[in-house]
Amino acid sequence: MEMQDIRKYAELMREMGLTGLEIKDNGATVRLERTPVAPQVSAGTAEGLPAAEHSSSDWSEPDATEICSPMVGVFYASPSEGARPFVQVGDTVKKGDVLCIIEAMKLMNEISAEQDGVIAEVCVGNGQVVDYGHVLFRLRKEQA
Repeated sequence: MEMQDIRKYAELMREMGLTGLEIKDNGATVRLERTPVAPQVSAGTAEGLPAAEHSSSDWSEPDATEICSPMVGVFYASPSEGARPFVQVGDTVKKGDVLCIIEAMKLMNEISAEQDGVIAEVCVGNGQVVDYGHVLFRLRKEQA
């Protein structure tokens, strides 16, 4: 891979706000990583930033499972603008149910539940950019 190609990918990462990118080309793999830059928000308001439905930094439910983002992209809570969200706090989900969509590189990726449970917390706001491993939902085991 040529240095000019790597520079183009680095510029693409900066433009899209990506913190990591892996490129495979003719059997060679190049991984680019950078430190994320925190957005500057005034102390008075956070207008324009989507809020999570419920946020709790001291989460301590013993039988809860965190559902994390498998990729970097944009989180969408519903299938289209103005549509009802796939899930909300208190909804019961079954393994395989679609929970959200993450748009990455112009592809819409459905994120599905890996187990049965009840949505205890939605940790991301609609339209928010998420990184790999970012907690999207907290799922509580369904009471028998």
